[in-house]
Amino acid sequence: MDRPFLTCLAAVALAGTTQMPAADATLPQLQQMTARFAPVDLKVDTSKLSPQDRLALRPLIEAARIIDTIFLRQVWASNPALQDRLKLDTSPLGRARYDYFWLNKGPWSDLDQHQAFLPGVPPRKPLGAGFYPENMTKADFEKWVATLSPKDKDAAEGFFTVIGRDGAGGLRSIPYSDAYKEQLQACARLLRDAAKLTSNATLKHFLETRAKAFLTNDYYESDVAWMDLDAPLDITIGPYETYNDEIFGYKAGFEAYVNIRDDAETAKLRFFGDHMQEVENILPLDPKYRNPKIGALAPIRVVNQIIATGDGDHGVKTAAYNLPNDERVVREKGTKRVMLRNVQEAKFKANLVPITKLVLAPEAVQNLSFEAFFTHILAHEMSHGIGPHTVMVNGHASSPRQELKELYSAIEEAKADTLGLFMLQHFYNKGYLEHDEVRLYNTFLASSFRTLRFGIHEAHGKGMAIQFNYLVGKGAFVYRNGTWSVDQSKIRQAVADLAHDLLTLEATGDYAGAKKMLDTLGVINPDIAATLDKVNAIPVDILPAFVTARQLAPADQ
Repeated sequence: MDRPFLTCLAAVALAGTTQMPAADATLPQLQQMTARFAPVDLKVDTSKLSPQDRLALRPLIEAARIIDTIFLRQVWASNPALQDRLKLDTSPLGRARYDYFWLNKGPWSDLDQHQAFLPGVPPRKPLGAGFYPENMTKADFEKWVATLSPKDKDAAEGFFTVIGRDGAGGLRSIPYSDAYKEQLQACARLLRDAAKLTSNATLKHFLETRAKAFLTNDYYESDVAWMDLDAPLDITIGPYETYNDEIFGYKAGFEAYVNIRDDAETAKLRFFGDHMQEVENILPLDPKYRNPKIGALAPIRVVNQIIATGDGDHGVKTAAYNLPNDERVVREKGTKRVMLRNVQEAKFKANLVPITKLVLAPEAVQNLSFEAFFTHILAHEMSHGIGPHTVMVNGHASSPRQELKELYSAIEEAKADTLGLFMLQHFYNKGYLEHDEVRLYNTFLASSFRTLRFGIHEAHGKGMAIQFNYLVGKGAFVYRNGTWSVDQSKIRQAVADLAHDLLTLEATGDYAGAKKMLDTLGVINPDIAATLDKVNAIPVDILPAFVTARQLAPADQ
């Protein structure tokens, strides 16, 4: 799975001028680093849930909290002991250390390239996290794997095993169901308790099969059940992402999300889905490249988050995720994108709105809208499913991804953003949606800086730089007297032109053209750099307090 849109925007680099942490950070340093995360209260209305589902929430929240204890061990085997020591120090420095430890789920700062901020720990998070022996090298693992049977090799390289030492100092695979047996047994009991309480058949089935998976280490059946989940309570719990395994990317970290489905936004998605072929038919692209019959789009769920834990709650907070990762399930069922609406709204208010007051012209600030922001995000996600997906090269079928190679992700992200704007403008023009284009384009301009402040080191940042510089070149984004605004007379045509250029690159598999676009437009120009310097003091992300979760299931951190 790729890191979700809006989440990975902040996953690559420190935004701001905070110095790299000392290995023994002082109280002022810890306060400065923590201040990069704006505290927010995360609340969710549970009143529309059935009485049975409201009862099921408590064991689900309790199960999610257990995931934190597993994930701490996955980040570093010594984390639990370090956590216990930190809790004993109740001085201001001790509390600040513990709080920042908990925010990062370890003694290394996620926003500072995983550098240590506490004494007595490795200076950087181990590349193998807690999945491998700390003294194991990549060569050690590969030499060992070469001696294994196919079945044992699959286990060693699989998502759901920890690599440990055997009695002779060699390596061995340990199933998660054994490595985290006590915690997973407790989680399984709580999931079964919740399954008995809910009246929703798909939720009951998922919880029962996931409880079984925690004990058997076989997640296939429960991943299929999760894809079929259709319930007001939308739950994700288990081992998924492999980003913490920086040696091989094999091992899955545990995470949990307890969410409530947003039915109004889900209905909006159905509306989008009903009109995707219509949008495909009018894409600003040579008609021969349009798809006369687009395939089924990956399902998207819009939810409001009650609590996130484990890999879903450290450093920069997840705002969307796309799962599962098991290739068997992906082939058979596809993947599902889950959009966390209230998390994105919290980021909008705490991070984006303060930026706009410093970088936009006063009249533009008055035209910001979270609804426009979130609707464009949904349109972005839907736009990945339209446009060219097949390229003919020398008489053989290929794909834009294969032809554009390492450039594809940045071009595709720019395409999805741009087509999202194009799509919504079409809906406004047809009267499908209430006209809100001034807010749409001003909000997109503002959100550009939230993305660009994290640099151009990955696909979303590069893609945003392409769009921003292109629209500036067309006169649609205007820089005057140190602030930015949208020229409403030029933005619509500029978006259509950019959509045409990006779609054509993909349709023709034009690697040279994509490289030229990235080299010339995928840059931070002096005006952007000067603007970004103005927002260094704005928090880069949020620090949620899970208020509703604590009300439903009180617990100490």
